[in-house]
Amino acid sequence: MKILLARHGETQWNAEGRYQGQEDIALSPVGEAQARALGERLGDVRIDRAVASPLSRARRTAELALGPARAGMLATDPGLMEIAHGTWEGLLAAEIRERDPDRLLAWRDAPHEVLMPGGESLQHVFDRAWPALARATTGLGTDDTVLVVAHDAVNRVLLCHVLGIPLARLWTFRQAPTTLNLLEGRDVDHLDVVRLNDCSHHTPFFGEAVHRAL
Repeated sequence: MKILLARHGETQWNAEGRYQGQEDIALSPVGEAQARALGERLGDVRIDRAVASPLSRARRTAELALGPARAGMLATDPGLMEIAHGTWEGLLAAEIRERDPDRLLAWRDAPHEVLMPGGESLQHVFDRAWPALARATTGLGTDDTVLVVAHDAVNRVLLCHVLGIPLARLWTFRQAPTTLNLLEGRDVDHLDVVRLNDCSHHTPFFGEAVHRAL
């Protein structure tokens, strides 16, 4: 089976560097354009199932990626929601640096050790996101493809697990807006990473596609 693991398109909060977490922030015009570009790229790709986070930025990205003819197949799974940043949500990194400097430093240097204030840890995210990925792939055949549209932290913890690297190394790769990661294997417990952070549908090869906050 094949898993097309995508991230949602850009939001205004992404562009501003605000921590979104589980706040339901819509795609910006730039994000809508990115999602449509993803849809053009996937137009001729067979997709047998599609599952997204219920947050509107992910759900809308999936709808645009699928296109009108396939949008009806989309289901949502709350296990794919972004990490809950708790009291950080809506704040800029500069504001968090003033209010919670030690935790912000740890989030960059030792993210696996951080429990968000009033929110989740990366392990919490993995413990709900991995079963959600398993549900999304249940019953898929060898030649079947599922599109999964989630979020930065969600994708990172899933990819860390597949790659066999600790959550401490979460920041050693990127997840751009509407990026595609291609995973292949006979089942969810036997996956290879075929493509990682492929955003060529909207970003030049050496282009910058990074945000300052999840």
